[in-house]
Amino acid sequence: MTQSFGLSATARAALLQRLSRRKGGEEASEAPPESPGRDLATLPGLRDIEMVREAGEALGLESPYFRPHEGVAGARTVIGGREFLNFASYNYLGLNGDPRIAAAAKAAIDRHGVSASASRLASGERPVHGELEAALAEQYGTEACLCLVSGHATNVTVIGHLMGARDLVLHDQLIHNSAAEGARLSGARRIAFPHNDWRAAERELAAQRRRHGRALIVIEGHYSMDGDVPDLARFAEMARRHDALLMVDEAHALGVLGATGRGSFEHCGVAPGAVDIWMGTLSKTLSGCGGYIAGRRPLIDLLRHAAPGFVYSVGMAPPLAAASLESLRVMQAEPWRTARLQANAALFLRLAREAGFDTGASAGLGIVPVILGSSVAAARMAAALFEGGINVQPILFPVVPERSARLRFFLSAEHTEDEIARTAAALAAAREGLAGARVA
Repeated sequence: MTQSFGLSATARAALLQRLSRRKGGEEASEAPPESPGRDLATLPGLRDIEMVREAGEALGLESPYFRPHEGVAGARTVIGGREFLNFASYNYLGLNGDPRIAAAAKAAIDRHGVSASASRLASGERPVHGELEAALAEQYGTEACLCLVSGHATNVTVIGHLMGARDLVLHDQLIHNSAAEGARLSGARRIAFPHNDWRAAERELAAQRRRHGRALIVIEGHYSMDGDVPDLARFAEMARRHDALLMVDEAHALGVLGATGRGSFEHCGVAPGAVDIWMGTLSKTLSGCGGYIAGRRPLIDLLRHAAPGFVYSVGMAPPLAAASLESLRVMQAEPWRTARLQANAALFLRLAREAGFDTGASAGLGIVPVILGSSVAAARMAAALFEGGINVQPILFPVVPERSARLRFFLSAEHTEDEIARTAAALAAAREGLAGARVA
């Protein structure tokens, strides 16, 4: 049985007893409970959130979440008036905060205002929307592209709209929540295959294909929890062989993978046309907010006129579209940024492994997990590093299995070699310090 918060059954029972004693005196003063149908305190999952919060307090651990950053969160950031080395942001190429990107956003505000004010179908286009979509279509060598206001909503509405009850969605077991939610919404048969195991995926596809109308394979180009990449060529071959569509989520791949940052197809040496649906987000390398789909014209035409998450949602804010467009142009003109990011990630991966840390299957291209084995260990390590001026987020159960709780380091082209070396040394020192505290 999985141990909550990394505690043994005995320690967990003792913790719960302490929490119950702490709350015992509070319950008498609480207002009478609502009727069951109106009692929001009984919402599913709420008690689990409260229990995690209370456990952190009982263990003396400050929550690492929702910390306000007081400026641009790049390789460095300011929290509570104090400067930190920052490994918790997706500012991979250091473009968020670049004066050219800010100038493009400000010019768009001056021309169009802050908001599109309504759906693009209803209120009309702004030129920057079409320019961004044309640039992204060229980036992927596709016929067309469509941008939506949310990356999460892009996967939900596209998968949910394209697939139906007679269809099959086959996805990696570590696929992002947005893709899983889209598959659930569609009503299609949904099958998860072991992470990055294309052989297992093909066995499932071969066994199920004739029973369904359309089939969609969904993978990521660069997995955000583990920092590893799929064998894209194998998945593309599989899709063709079994008359299935292939969708690749490039949220953490654009700007990170490939010699010039074009993404997983450049990294894997696969023609971009081998993928039917390219999905990505604008909030990471491209310094904006939203999602996009690039592919053949009939697909984009259908989504433009019928996908609920586009038709019934406000159009992307013009300054965000302008920021993403300028970021894409800078990325393409300055491939040294991707090269520096990859060198930084490879350096941190090497130093962490030399220090004896488990970094899983990370390819060392932008994301490096340090797997510590329990949520308490990860939370304590993150707290120790934060105290020492390093901001990195712990990823805890139930987001990952308890045995693989971790610190997740997002590298940036802006980090220096000295900062990376100091961070690896601080990791090792924090481990020794926590080990000494347990012994004492």
